[in-house]
Amino acid sequence: MTAYLRAMRLGRWPRSLAIFVGSASFFLLNKQYFDLKNFPDLLYRAVLAFLLTWAISTANYIINEIVDVPYDKHHPQKQYRPLVTGLIQKAPLLISAVLISAASLILAYIHFHNRVFLLSLASLLLAGFFYNVKPFRTKDIPFLDSISESANNPIRFFIGWFAFCPSAIYPPFSLLICWWAFGNYLMAAKRVSEFRFLKDKAGDYRQSLKKYTRTSLILNMAVTAFIFFIMYSVFALDYKLQSFFCLLPLVLFYFYLIARKTFRERQVMEEPERLLYHFKFSLYTLLLVAAFFLSFLFDKIGQ
Repeated sequence: MTAYLRAMRLGRWPRSLAIFVGSASFFLLNKQYFDLKNFPDLLYRAVLAFLLTWAISTANYIINEIVDVPYDKHHPQKQYRPLVTGLIQKAPLLISAVLISAASLILAYIHFHNRVFLLSLASLLLAGFFYNVKPFRTKDIPFLDSISESANNPIRFFIGWFAFCPSAIYPPFSLLICWWAFGNYLMAAKRVSEFRFLKDKAGDYRQSLKKYTRTSLILNMAVTAFIFFIMYSVFALDYKLQSFFCLLPLVLFYFYLIARKTFRERQVMEEPERLLYHFKFSLYTLLLVAAFFLSFLFDKIGQ
């Protein structure tokens, strides 16, 4: 049973916290919906939205675990995954993915009377399918691999936004692109790390790395960072968020820290969230979160 739980990658739950960027953005731009009198209901929605997102993500990881067996054999750490080593069978894993997905969508339909929320949750499942499964398997196509994997960021943003929002109000396009770009920057950094350390085996593990070069990977990071800061500035200008401009140097330094870790790390950066295992990096992340929380409290939209 322990091996099956390992294959579900339940430890990846921090990625589902990304939905709260969408929730926070909704309340920042629509403060009239934030009422402390309804705090129990808000908390219930937040926790349930997180659990449903985590469940759908778990189903996606199970599918990834199954279809990536031939490739994981070429990775120094992933070659020891339970399915690769033969500790578990595919069928029970696949059945659990189907049951988890179905239960999550049913619960979303029952508890969130919001069609867009349900569609967003289903889109997260569908995005994982297109990313992992042939004949689509976008993870094997250079640039499209990181672009499509990063699409999970705006999808999670939608989930967090529509957990509280009436269907008629949609988030700003600039903010969605901004959040996607941050995800793509992390995914490009992950591929740079794999390219550095796996060397000749890189293409056997990740097919897209056969067609990448070190230059093209670094260019991917640079262009994505540029898109992020352009969209960040457009959003701040549109809503006259002065605090966002004050925080711009801190965000820029955050991008620098990620790049520095990517090029100096002594082992493969298997998952970007592992950066948070470094005390100084996690401390700076908390500082940024706190700074944006203060913006939420004190900044006035359009003034």
